Amino acid sequence: MLKGLIFDLDGVLTNSAIYHLGAWNNLAKELGISLTNQQLDSLRGISRMDSLELILKYGHQEDKYSQAQKEKFAAEKNTKFVEQVEKMTPDDILPGIMDLLNDAKERGLSLAIASASKNAPIILTKLGIMDEFDAIVDPATLHHGKPDPEIYQRAQQLLDLGADEVISFEDAKAGIESIKAAGQFAVGIGDKDLLKGADYLVPTTKELNLAKIEAAFNTNRGK
Repeated sequence: MLKGLIFDLDGVLTNSAIYHLGAWNNLAKELGISLTNQQLDSLRGISRMDSLELILKYGHQEDKYSQAQKEKFAAEKNTKFVEQVEKMTPDDILPGIMDLLNDAKERGLSLAIASASKNAPIILTKLGIMDEFDAIVDPATLHHGKPDPEIYQRAQQLLDLGADEVISFEDAKAGIESIKAAGQFAVGIGDKDLLKGADYLVPTTKELNLAKIEAAFNTNRGK
C-alpha cells in the first residue's frame, strides 16, 4: 500500500538544475575544461564533490589539485549557485508539481526530499513549500552519493516506511539507479532513453498524475 512519496529536488520540483549545471560549466571553463552536453548532463543528481571529481576526470586533471584546492573550487561554484537561488520564488515551481503535492496531502501520504543538494532547505523556503515535506535527507550525513541507494533508503527511514510503501521521483540517470537499488518504485521525468530504468516515465512534470502513477505502482507490486 502506498504511504509516501520521495522527491529529488533539482529538475523535479524546480528548475534549479540549470543553475547547478551552469555554475559547473563556468567552473570547468575556468579550469580549461570543455564539457560536452552529455558530460554536463551526467552531473545531474550527484553530490558536489563527486561532480567536481567527474569534471576533473573529463579534463584529465584528476591528479592536478590538492583536496584543499578542490574544496575551494566546489565552494566557489556553490557561492555562484546560491546567488541564483536567492532570486527564486514560488513561480519557479515546475508545472504540475503543486497539484501532485496537494493530491498527495489529500491522500494522507507522507512526503520527503532526497536531494544531493545541501541547499535544499534554502530552495524549498524560496519556493514556499518547505512545510509541505515531513522529512529532508541531510546529504552531509551520508557516506555514499547517488547512484548508491543510501539517500533513498534514508528518506524512507525518516518517513518510517518500507521500500514497498513509497514512490520516488527523479530526473537523473544516477537518481533512477539509486531508487531501484533501494528497491523502490521509480518515476522518471525526462528522456526515455536516459531514464529507461524507471518503472513509470513522463517527459515533463506536467504529465505527473498521482492516480495514474499509483495505479502503475499497484500493478507493479502485484506482479
